[in-house]
Amino acid sequence: MKKIAKNFVIGGIQQKVFNLVLVAILLVVGAYTAVLFYQSFRITTLVSETNERQKQTLTETTESVMNDRLTANLGQSTQMEAYIADDLFESLAGSVRMMQDYAQKLFNDPEGYSLRGVSFPDPSKDGEVSVQMLAAAEADLGDPQVAEELALAANMTDLLAALFDNTHINSSYVALPSGVMLLADDHPSTKFDSNGDLIPIPIRERPWYTGAVTARDLVFTDVVRDVFTGEIGIMCAAPVYRGEELAAVVGADLFLDSMAQAVDASDDGGDGFVCIINEQGHVIFSPRTEGVFQVKPANEAADLRRSDDTALAALLGDAFHTLTEPVLVTVDGSGYYMCGAPIGTVGWVLVNAVSQKTADRVAAQMNDQYDSILNTAYDTFYRNLSHSRTTILVLLLVASVLALSSALILAKRIVNPLGTITTRIQNLGGKNLQFMMEDAYRTGDEIEVLADSFAKLSAKTLRYVDEVTRITAEKERIGAELNMATAIQASQLPQLFPPFPNRKEFDLYATMDPAKEVGGDFYDFFLVDNDHIALVMADVSGKGVPAALFMMVSRVLIKTHLQNGESPAEALCNVNELLCESNDAGFFVTVWAAVLEISTGKGIAVNAGHEHPAIHRANEEFALVTYRHSPAVATMEGLKFREHSFMLHPGDSFFVYTDGVAEAANAENELFGTERMLDALNEDPDADPQTILKNVREGIDGFVSGAEQFDDITMLCLKYYGPKKPE
Repeated sequence: MKKIAKNFVIGGIQQKVFNLVLVAILLVVGAYTAVLFYQSFRITTLVSETNERQKQTLTETTESVMNDRLTANLGQSTQMEAYIADDLFESLAGSVRMMQDYAQKLFNDPEGYSLRGVSFPDPSKDGEVSVQMLAAAEADLGDPQVAEELALAANMTDLLAALFDNTHINSSYVALPSGVMLLADDHPSTKFDSNGDLIPIPIRERPWYTGAVTARDLVFTDVVRDVFTGEIGIMCAAPVYRGEELAAVVGADLFLDSMAQAVDASDDGGDGFVCIINEQGHVIFSPRTEGVFQVKPANEAADLRRSDDTALAALLGDAFHTLTEPVLVTVDGSGYYMCGAPIGTVGWVLVNAVSQKTADRVAAQMNDQYDSILNTAYDTFYRNLSHSRTTILVLLLVASVLALSSALILAKRIVNPLGTITTRIQNLGGKNLQFMMEDAYRTGDEIEVLADSFAKLSAKTLRYVDEVTRITAEKERIGAELNMATAIQASQLPQLFPPFPNRKEFDLYATMDPAKEVGGDFYDFFLVDNDHIALVMADVSGKGVPAALFMMVSRVLIKTHLQNGESPAEALCNVNELLCESNDAGFFVTVWAAVLEISTGKGIAVNAGHEHPAIHRANEEFALVTYRHSPAVATMEGLKFREHSFMLHPGDSFFVYTDGVAEAANAENELFGTERMLDALNEDPDADPQTILKNVREGIDGFVSGAEQFDDITMLCLKYYGPKKPE
């Protein structure tokens, strides 16, 4: 035994105890180090596996939510596009029905109409709406009976020109069995060949003529090219009978170049497209230049309703009758969600397709964001884990002089929280995806940092999924409700112009442009009886859906009381009492209402807090008519309203409007004002009502120069011609 220091002896019991403790501590340190690295490896593996499970669950949830939204949007989009297309054809059919009704009266009561002159096409009138006479090569234009029938048919000249000028059609016509016809369009030069000779038209052989005669009812032709312009279009025609004898065939054309361009533009690089299928199941419009949806000639085209692809065949079979549910169909080797909707008027089907990869794109973006968050968390975790390892090793080396019990206690303190974390992570899954912070993890070291990082990451991920789902659903709901409100409000106001085509004593036109999706302005006009027309212009306080609802109630009440024969003052008095009964929201409405005696031009008007109207006398300019207002309607009960008489002479016009016209503001908040309004009215004061409103609108647009519209802009103009409109 040798003493080498005051407190250390080599070879004695002290050395053995030292050696024993040293060995014990080294064994403990070694064992604990091994356990530490094993647990670190184990928790790293479990974290990776758990994150993969979380990522898979998140992906499945996101894909499910986004696919639901995508298919819902696809159905709504398809239905809306089919409705827009069908509305064009339905409008075309309505125009032809109007022509048929007029011609039926004309040819069955020829004594009630005068004979009018007709003319051949004039090439110098290109760009102007004109009604021209065309004939087949075999037509005998020298036959007096043919000339008389053509002169009688010329009574439809104004109607043909008006339909061409005020609708989407590209020509309107009436054809006689003698091989002559009247046609309204704005390109008479196309009726001549290269030698300047008028092109004879085989009228009685044209598909619209033969189809209408064969069916004895309104018919649509197949898609064909126009004989004059070469543009693709569809024709609608209907027969007119005098007893059992064919008197004429009326019809109209609708060019479909814009539809073809819209379909071609729908191809967004393979992510989706729109196509049109006709009643034979043939593709007639499509952006695809090859494959199943390629447009082919009718003799080469396949009936897709009998396709070998049962999903596609079933989809098209159902789409001819109703809007289909979105279906996943494999087309030309690629998956597409497809939805079909009928275009009922012509018996076609609109098919809307969205690539399956588009539906998966959002989930892929979510995964990328999740990976980014996860990588950040991994970096933090590994840095903290590495720091923990170094710290623990240093502590173990420093603690080498401590007893074995202290090492065991320290090991237990470190290992137990890690085991608890591991167990909690292993139990994550299904609906239980959130890792919660617990007291067992609050160790005050890197383990608590790790647990806190997991808890925050888990909470953020779940909140993100919930927020995406909620925002998407809310946006769809609000968009659908506003679209419905806009459609409902627009349907409440008269939209067909001219509204009374058989009344030649006057002409009127009106417009309403809301500042929001829906607004509080409204106009109305209707015949009280055969010699009186009621006119209403009103502005409800406030904006948006509440004002629109109050507007619709006010309009119905005012119209009902005026139609009951009440004077404007009596009607507004009764309406005021009804609106005040349940007006908790405090709305009120300014109203200008008048009843005009058509045969004399005498009128009675009430101005309940509304803008001063403007009147134009023949050979004079528009000027404001100012007088004392009555209070606005619905401000208080028991109100009385003052009536004012006025007189219109042939050639006079009057213009009424809401404050959105005069108060339209530019970027410098300068108002348009009544002076600028009168300048716009007097740009062409003798023009027809539609042109006058167009001039005012152009004046407003030029003044505001793109500034945001803050108020509804509503206008109405009536021009009085007297007992008979001049020709």
